Formats: sequence, C-alpha cells, structure tokens
Amino acid sequence: MITTIITFIIVFGILVIVHEFGHFYFAKRGGILVREFSIGMGPKLVYHRGKDGTTYTLRLLPVGGYVRMAGAEDDEEELKPGTPVSLYVGDDEKVQRINTSKKSTLFNGIPLEVTGTDLENELWIEGYENGDESEVKRYPVAHDATIIESDGTELQIAPKDVQFQSASLGRRLMTNFAGPMNNIFLAIVAYMLMAFVQGGVPMGTNQVTVASSPVSVAQKAGIKTNDKIMAVDGKKTSSWTDLSTAIQPRANKKTTLTIKRGSATKQIVLKPVGQKSNGKTVGMIGITQAQNKHVGAILASGFTQTWTMTKTLLGALWSMVSGHFSLNDLGGPVAIFATTSQATKFGMVGVLNFLAFLSINLAIVNLIPIPALDGGKILLNIIEAIRRKPLSENVEAGITLVGVGFLVLLMLLVTWNDIERFFIH
Repeated sequence: MITTIITFIIVFGILVIVHEFGHFYFAKRGGILVREFSIGMGPKLVYHRGKDGTTYTLRLLPVGGYVRMAGAEDDEEELKPGTPVSLYVGDDEKVQRINTSKKSTLFNGIPLEVTGTDLENELWIEGYENGDESEVKRYPVAHDATIIESDGTELQIAPKDVQFQSASLGRRLMTNFAGPMNNIFLAIVAYMLMAFVQGGVPMGTNQVTVASSPVSVAQKAGIKTNDKIMAVDGKKTSSWTDLSTAIQPRANKKTTLTIKRGSATKQIVLKPVGQKSNGKTVGMIGITQAQNKHVGAILASGFTQTWTMTKTLLGALWSMVSGHFSLNDLGGPVAIFATTSQATKFGMVGVLNFLAFLSINLAIVNLIPIPALDGGKILLNIIEAIRRKPLSENVEAGITLVGVGFLVLLMLLVTWNDIERFFIH
C-alpha cells in the first residue's frame, strides 16, 4: 500500500507538473507574467521569488501543481475597501510592496485602510493612513511592485500590459496548447525509457527468445533464441500475435511447430503447458518476443507507441460519443490509484507504461472543447480569430462557469462510481 501511495503521488505529480510547465514556458515566451508556479496544492510551505517575476512555491499536499498567470480567470484578486494593509514606499516615492498578511510585517511599513485601488491600469492605491479618516491619501504603485497575500506568499502585481489577454492571439493559443503538447512529449519519453529498461523493443515478428528455465517446454524441445516459428500445426504465423493466438488454445495438446533456423527449416513436436490466465487455461511453451536492441529502434518506439496508443484512445473516445455512454468508461483519481497498484506489480516497466498511458489520456481529455479545459480555451481562441475580436469578458466568464460546473459534477459522479467499482462491490 505504501509503495502504491508513493508511486501514485510521483506519477500524478509528474503528469500535472509537466503539463503546467508547458503553460508556464510558453506564457513566459509570450510576455505573459506568471505570478506563481506551484508544486503541490494546499497550504504554502516555502516560496522563492525569482528574478523573472515568478514566485515559486512548494505546498503541503504533494498532488500536482499549478501556474497562476496574470489576468487569467484563476487569478482574480481584489483589495476590498476596508482592508488593512501596510505599504513600503521606495526612494522613487512609489509603493514597492503591499502587505495584506498578518503573518509578516514590513519594516517602516505605512499602515493604511484601503478605500480604493487600481493595480492594473493607472497603478495606485489610496486609503486612510494611520487610522486618520479625515483625509484619503493616494500612493502611486510601481509597475513591478509585489503584494503579500494573506498566507504570506509574495507575488508580483499584474498590470494590464503583462496580463494573459494582452498577449497576441497566437501566443495565447500556443500557451493554451502547450500543456497537452507537453503531455505528448512526456509519453514519448516514458515509452523510450520503458524500452531501455526492457533492453529493447518487441520485434513483432515470428522470431522468438527462449526463456532459460528448467520447465521451459520450448527449451526442452530444442527451440533456440532467434528461431522463427513459421507455422503451428500447419497454420502460418508471421507475427507474434499470430503465434500466441495459435499456441494458447493448445494447452496440453501435442503440437507441431515449423521452425526456421538460418536457412534450414525443421519441425518440432511439443506439448504446451496449461496455465490459468483470467479464469481460462491457456497454452504456454516458454518463449517471449524477440527484442530489437538497437538504440535507433528504442528511440523510435517512443514515437510509434505514443501514436498507436493515441489512435486507440481516440477510437475509444469516439465509441463513447457515438455509442452508449457509461461512467465505467471514465476514471478519476480513485481509478488511477487503483490501477497504480496493478502497475507497480510489474516494476519500473509497468510504472513507465502507466505514466505514458495516463499522459496521453490527459492530453486528449484536455483538448476536448469543453469550457474550462485547454480545448475549450483553444476553441475560444479560434472563435476570436474568426470574429477578429474576443468575446466580451462577461460572456467568456459565463461560458467558463458553465464548463467548471459541468466538470465538477462529472468528477463527483465519476469519483463515486470509482469508489463503488473498486472498493464497495
């Protein structure tokens, strides 16, 4: 259980952080201020303000992370009238830091009860200084000033020129697409690493590797590694799928194999051993797929396996849309945790395979044009390109709110369904 929990945290964390780093990198390239890059969720543990204006935080719950871009829908903040703050004013007579937290104090900070602010356009803050309500004092705020939030995290303010919506359409589109794109790259790398751990990639042909074991039927019968099994009881086998399909139904039955070794062809008679698999008895002779150990083949496998899995998942998604939809076709964090337990039984190969599979899933799901997902944001970008102007903020906020509501409801239903599937029934 401990191994499963640790593996789940690592896999889930890698998935989300790689995804969010895609948004982070392209936002920075596009001139968008990333106010915070967080590893983990929940209460802040430590933070560091970088020279690039981003605050890097480590939070208590080790599940994923997030980026907080200036002006994005998840970056809403407001210093409401009546909020007590303290200001640090620099030598240029402009406010450099605004402290709203009771957890930290500013040396020589000016106490102020806020009556109004503009931290986006004209950059000022005003209020009653030292409790004197007879006069409202206004202070200009520096463009790169910071604000200390209630939990003690210090972030740069978000003037209009560095906000998400101020970037060009192309850069916003790329920033939205970068998260799923990074997950595709992660899957490619994970499949490559898996091939290196395995020592090669399956050749997919009828060439075999014989297991070195005293109970190996193939070894006792005289079959050798790199032999090609051309036929099983006269039935031609040109691929590993053909071969396994022909042998599995012949448990404990005398079977004639046509073997090609070099330029010579011979026949070998053996009897596959019956073994239980998924409640059925299948025939086994103690062979595995021959492996291609060339570095080029291993690197290429990252791309080919990612493409194959992508096509498979897209086909499954299409069947869900065009056929009978069932919650059992979906899985949330509970299903991921349960499946992680199975993946860890296969060691590093199983974990890497699972990581690649989940990464492709995350990329595809995020590209579905549902508001609040990356695909929904990309759709809004495309609509803006067609209209040659963005939707109004109220319309976009309403669409996003509907999307968030739909996703929350779906996640609740999926999570409860997963609990029933894996832990109740």
